[in-house]
Amino acid sequence: MKKFLNTLFVTTQGAYLNKEGESVVVSVEHEIRLRVPIHTLGGVVCFGNVACSPFFLGHCAENGVAVSMLTEHGRFLARVHGKVSGNVLLRREQYRRADDPSASLAIARPVVAAKIANARTVLQRSLRDHGEKDITTAIQPAVNRLGRLIDEVMACEELESLRGKEGDAGREYFGVFNHLITAQKESFLFRERNRRPPLDNMNALMSFTYTLLAHDCVGALEAVGLDPQVGFLHRDRPGRASLALDLMEEFRPYFADRLVLSLVNLKQVQGSGFRKSESGAVEMNDDTRKTLLVAYQKRKQEEIRHPFLDETMPVGLLFYAQALLMARHVRGDLDGYPPFIWK
Repeated sequence: MKKFLNTLFVTTQGAYLNKEGESVVVSVEHEIRLRVPIHTLGGVVCFGNVACSPFFLGHCAENGVAVSMLTEHGRFLARVHGKVSGNVLLRREQYRRADDPSASLAIARPVVAAKIANARTVLQRSLRDHGEKDITTAIQPAVNRLGRLIDEVMACEELESLRGKEGDAGREYFGVFNHLITAQKESFLFRERNRRPPLDNMNALMSFTYTLLAHDCVGALEAVGLDPQVGFLHRDRPGRASLALDLMEEFRPYFADRLVLSLVNLKQVQGSGFRKSESGAVEMNDDTRKTLLVAYQKRKQEEIRHPFLDETMPVGLLFYAQALLMARHVRGDLDGYPPFIWK
């Protein structure tokens, strides 16, 4: 199993990254703020006005450390990485399967089923922890409906039908999501999922976390030799990492949504940490963004037992483990793709 590596998030505006020996150095106004050995990093994510020296970028490329550039508010801009790992035979088989609707469906179906199952578990955990009568009355019907949708998903015979079932599940799940927010209800009221741009505080947190999750899924797929741009559930679109979006579906409820709910319910973030721009988009301030990034890294370091591999690993390695299982299926080493289902 691959060694667990951290992601370095650089959010300080005006920061400069350069190479010193085998280390990455972060400076602000010519003062060194951080020095990190390159072998301890799995990726670097730069937000906003952060500059990188050519030698730093080359050093990262040679050591398999991808560097992602995002706007200050988390919108993806670009990604720099070294030589593509893996072999051409795996990617050619990936492309063949992506072009075959039935082969794509065989992978997309368990991905969507796992996403719904994990969303259902999030709701069930909420019932267990906050089982007041009004909450149970609101959430239990959604839990029941999601259970039926899992069976319907596994019976789908076309991709469009599968996407329709995924949409139905999303409406059920997000339709009761506001009941999962047990603190700061006024500041983090959730009416519906919205994005590009997010229009409320909770959606701003979720969209930013999904961006981080997508970054990690791209890195995991590249590490095992799969092309992140060519998906099975999400179809090809210029500039979209479709396979990374496929891979992250099963982690959205378990990893991202639970993380955001914890930050809000434990009052680690507050409504004062957000502002609405003239366009109506809601954005986080620096302190809130840093709180989320620290919590994201800590969550990745927690340990969990993988249900299929039956191996204990850091949560952050789940993305790599699932990418590896997907590659094994595409190569023909596994009869089916075993998704991550949280229990």
